[in-house]
Amino acid sequence: MASTLPRNQDVAEQFELLADLLELEGSDAFRVIAYRRAAQRMRETAGSIAQLALEGKAKELSGIGKTIEEKIVQIVSTGRIDALAQREERIPPDVRLFMRLPGLGPKTAAKIWLQLGVTTIEGLRQAAEQERLRTLPGLGAKTEENVLRALAAQVEAPAEERALLGQGLPAVRAVVEALRGHPAADLVSEAGSVRRRRETFRDLDVIATSPDPEALIAAFVGLELVSEVAARGGTKATVVSHDGLRFDLRVVPPESYGNLLQHFTGSKDHNVALREDGVRRGLSISEYGVTTLETGEVFSTRDEAAVYEFLGYAFVPPELRENAGELEAARTGALPELIELSDLRGDLHLHSTWSADGRGTVEEMAEAAKARGYAYLCITDHSHYLRDGRLEAQAEEIAAVGERLGRFHLLRGVEVNIRADGSLDMADEDLAACDWVVASLHSAFDRSPTERIMAAMENPNVDLIGHPTARKLNRRAGADIDIERAIAKAVETGTALEINSQADRLDLRDAHARNAGEAGARIVISSDAHSVGALGNVELGVAQARRAWLGADQVLNTKPWRDVKPRR
Repeated sequence: MASTLPRNQDVAEQFELLADLLELEGSDAFRVIAYRRAAQRMRETAGSIAQLALEGKAKELSGIGKTIEEKIVQIVSTGRIDALAQREERIPPDVRLFMRLPGLGPKTAAKIWLQLGVTTIEGLRQAAEQERLRTLPGLGAKTEENVLRALAAQVEAPAEERALLGQGLPAVRAVVEALRGHPAADLVSEAGSVRRRRETFRDLDVIATSPDPEALIAAFVGLELVSEVAARGGTKATVVSHDGLRFDLRVVPPESYGNLLQHFTGSKDHNVALREDGVRRGLSISEYGVTTLETGEVFSTRDEAAVYEFLGYAFVPPELRENAGELEAARTGALPELIELSDLRGDLHLHSTWSADGRGTVEEMAEAAKARGYAYLCITDHSHYLRDGRLEAQAEEIAAVGERLGRFHLLRGVEVNIRADGSLDMADEDLAACDWVVASLHSAFDRSPTERIMAAMENPNVDLIGHPTARKLNRRAGADIDIERAIAKAVETGTALEINSQADRLDLRDAHARNAGEAGARIVISSDAHSVGALGNVELGVAQARRAWLGADQVLNTKPWRDVKPRR
C-alpha cells in the first residue's frame, strides 16, 4: 500500500540529525538522548509513524511524547522539523560528518568548526595536513594522522549502506509470521544474511512455497508495513517498508524448497565451496537440486538438512556458512555444538536509572531478568554517575531489592572508564567492594587503546573488558586494538572479554570472538541493556557467539554464579 506520507526511516533520520546538531551546539544531553530514542522507536514501528502523528496516536508509543509528535506533524506539513531547519541554516552540513571520524566527538567537531573556521571535509583534510588540528587543546599529531587515514579510506572504499541486524531480525520475523498465517502459505522462512545473523544486511530475503503463489504475493505486497512495491511478479516481489527496509519474497516449487533455502541462505563463498567440492565428486549443485552427472539423476528435497546429508555433510548451522572451515568440519564430524540462547544463566553488564541514560529501576531490571529465567543479574551503572555518595546509596538499594528476590542473585557492579592514561576513573577500594567490575573504553580511542586495555586487565579488580574495540556500526570504526595481544593478556590475567549485544556494537566481532575462544579466553555475552526491553539484546550476542563457533562451555555466564565469581 503506497503512501504519500514520509516513511518512518525518513522521519527518524530528521530526529537523528537534530540530535547530532544539538550535540554540536552542546545542548542538554537529555534532549539529545530523547531524540535518539524516539528515532529508534520510529524505526521499530511497523505502521506509518506519520499517520499515527496525524491521528494524535504517536504520543501513545513509548519514547514519543506530545512535543515529538508535534515535530512529526511538522515534517508531514512542511517537510522539515522547524528546529532542525533553523540549525541547518547556521551549521555547515559537513561539520556533523566530522563527528563520524575516529577521535572526533561533538565537542571536538565544534572546536574545529568554531575555532579553526573549518566547515568542509576538504577543509578538514587540509587542516590535518597543515598540522593545524594540533593547535587545539587535547588534539595532537596522532589525531591528524587518524583523520587523514579515515578520510582516505572513505574515498577509496565508500561504505555500503547496510542496516543493522537488530532492526532487520524482528522485521523479517514479522513478515514470515504474517505469511505463515495466510491460507495460501505452505512453508515460509527467512533466508540470506539475516538468517546467517550477519551484523548488517542490505535486504531481507524470504523463501516460501504455496499452492497459490499469486495469492501469497498479493498478501505480501498488501502487508501493513509496506510503503512501496518496488517489483511484483507471479512468483517473486520486492517491497520497501515504512522504515526503509527492503524485503524480497520468492515463492519456490515445494519439492525444491530445501535446496532453494540452502542456496538463498548463502553465503556466496560457502555455496561456491560446496559446488566445487561437488564437482570433484561428479555432482552439479544448483538451487533446484543436486544432479549426479554420470546418471543425470536429480536430488531435490523440501528438507534443507537432507541437502547436506545427501552431499555427505553434517547439517551446517546457518551462522557458520561463511567458508571458514565449516565444510571440512561438517564432513569429519568436527562441527561444534553451538551455544543456545537458553544456555545463558545471567547478565553481567547492564544499567539502571542510576545511570542518566538508564530507563529501568534496579527492581524493574531485576524482576525482568528473573522472569527471563536467569539465576543472577549484575547492575553495572556508569562510574561517573556514582559519585558524591551515590555509589553507597545505590549499593543499599541493590541489597534491599536483592533481599526481596529470594534465591535470585542480584549483584552489585560498576562500569568504569579506562582513561587516556590507562587508569580507571574509580578508586581501587570502591572497585574492590563490588561483586563485578566492567572496564571499557568510552573516549580517546586513538590514544594507545591496546595498552590501556591491557593496563586495565592488570588491575585485579577488573573482571570484564566491555565492548573491547568500542566500535559503533555505521557510525564509528573500532579502536585500533592489537586483538592478539589483548586476547593473550586476557588469558594470562583471567579477565573476561565481552560480546556486547547492543545491535550497533556486537563487539567483539565474530572473528575476534572466535580467536578468543580458541585461545581459551573467558567470554561473557552481555545485553548492556539500558531498559527492561533491551535485556533481549542477548539474542544478538548469542548469534554473534554462534558465528564465532562458540559453545556454551566457552561462555562464562552460562555457568552458575559460584563458578563465575571473580578471580580476586
